Amino acid sequence: MIPRMSDTTEDEQRPSIRDRRRTAIRTAPRVLARGGWRGTLRERLTELTEAAPDVYDLDEPADIYGDGVVAALERRVAELLGTEAAVFFPTGTMAQQVALRCWAARTGDPAVALHALSHPEVHERHAFSQVSGLRPVTVSREPRPVTAADVHGLDEPVGALMLELPLRDAGFLLPSWEELTGAVDAAREREAVVHFDGARLWEATEHFGRPLEEIAALADSVYVSFYKSLGGLGGAALAGPASLVEEARTWRHRYGGMVFQQFPTALSALAGLDRELPRLPEYVRHARVVAAALREGFAAAGLPWARVHPEVPHTHDFQVWLPFEPEVLAEAAVRQAEETGTLLFSGGWDSRGPGLSFTETGVRAAGLEWTARDVRDAAVDFAGRLG
Repeated sequence: MIPRMSDTTEDEQRPSIRDRRRTAIRTAPRVLARGGWRGTLRERLTELTEAAPDVYDLDEPADIYGDGVVAALERRVAELLGTEAAVFFPTGTMAQQVALRCWAARTGDPAVALHALSHPEVHERHAFSQVSGLRPVTVSREPRPVTAADVHGLDEPVGALMLELPLRDAGFLLPSWEELTGAVDAAREREAVVHFDGARLWEATEHFGRPLEEIAALADSVYVSFYKSLGGLGGAALAGPASLVEEARTWRHRYGGMVFQQFPTALSALAGLDRELPRLPEYVRHARVVAAALREGFAAAGLPWARVHPEVPHTHDFQVWLPFEPEVLAEAAVRQAEETGTLLFSGGWDSRGPGLSFTETGVRAAGLEWTARDVRDAAVDFAGRLG
């Protein structure tokens, strides 16, 4: 039965907090992290059509099963990462399963050592074991990057070590260069291959103080995403030795990833490599300014407990922890945008215990316009709305 208006409660008639947040992200004059992926279909199509002529010859034939613009994108990625070859995948989940099952066939060992907080363990519904015949082995449960001691401490052989750079669910954390090389060396001593889950590897150059090709050279294979840092429509790439890449193409087909045409995604990825990749170090540096200003604002507001994690961000994303329920924080963030035109926190809030929640935030192009004073004042105003 279709309810009459009188049968619907006032709360049910109100827009949800998610709908209000989406509206605020699109319409608030000042948003700290306004990701382009949150835009309307019209906005996304406009961005693509404006960028495409600058990154590829649009009079060339459209791609068919991975040629044309898709092949050009693969060559660009291999050049940037300094690898022999690269292959496009529609998703990172597929790319990493294919990479690691190929390595498992070569090493004869399906065991993959990875952090308990790594993406395949937390966000992929056990795809490694359920789909690809791989056996995840936990190398660490600590909320920090994997170390050489962790790898040395494994009590069984593994065919591969997968390192997520940065480790998103621990706060977008990166190891030091010495810690990273130590973990890689420890894996080599165990005769294990090394695979980088580099969905956000593009952001790591500022932290490591080294170019992408030097970072990628530590691993036997690397996966990168085209939307998580670069603002593309989707897609990923697996980069590594030419023989591995060719084998991965076969498995991509078997996994259903041989998509007929991918030119919108490939064009958006090329645009991201041209426009966003050069700006990422600037985003990371400004994220450190923003993080410090948030701490100052919360302290000035007299919040009983607040954390920015890590205190000095490793990438342009980081976590903010506050001692309130997520519903309270979400309402305060949206109300601040609706009443002042300033949206400090555009992400959702997750509970991590009674009265404790966190959100992921960071800096994109729009955030570069915010001064430290702007952030501090917005944090004070936000805290005042928590009651």
